[in-house]
Amino acid sequence: MTSIDTVGTRPAIQTAQAAPRPVINSDFETFLKMLTTQLKNQDPLNPIESTDFAVQLATFSSVEQQVMTNDLLSGLSGQMGQMGMAQLASWVGMEARAPMPAQFDGFPVRVYPTVSPTADAARIVIRNAQGTVVESLPLSLTQDMFEWTGRDAAGQSFAPGLYSFEVENYIDGGLTGATTAEVYHRIEEARLEAGRTVLVMEGGASIDAEQVKALRN
Repeated sequence: MTSIDTVGTRPAIQTAQAAPRPVINSDFETFLKMLTTQLKNQDPLNPIESTDFAVQLATFSSVEQQVMTNDLLSGLSGQMGQMGMAQLASWVGMEARAPMPAQFDGFPVRVYPTVSPTADAARIVIRNAQGTVVESLPLSLTQDMFEWTGRDAAGQSFAPGLYSFEVENYIDGGLTGATTAEVYHRIEEARLEAGRTVLVMEGGASIDAEQVKALRN
């Protein structure tokens, strides 16, 4: 809300509320008030040394510069995050390949396992969204793509939902490690969370954008 006053023949515009002062300016005024109060209440027989004032002023100046630096870094970080979001906007609607669960809707799911080069045997373990193992199948050491039909030994289809695929590596019959297999999944949304860009996939799974290994339409 504004009001117009006339001084002579020149109009002047006054705002109903003054613009907020920067935090640094406000803190500097507080510092000056504290310094004035300190001068008024000092002991006349034992006045404060001028060097003490210089130290206080230098300390305040250092803090002021640090606050300004932190604000600048925060601003740059936010701009970089927004730039990343702008670039990733074109990813929405595409299929990303990454180590993550896959949505099963009754159709076969293509899985891209990575077997350890030191393993002499491997298995792929499929778990449902509750973490229950629904299948554990042998995997060829050179197999770079595995198609999961989503059906059990009796030919019955598993329930629709998210399923994870884990590759277990063995040496002389002993389990040496396990890794999450990669799948392709459609990107539905890109979010910025705590400075990280997170991709939300079809079915609800979410991954860090840095985990994406490939993209396709």
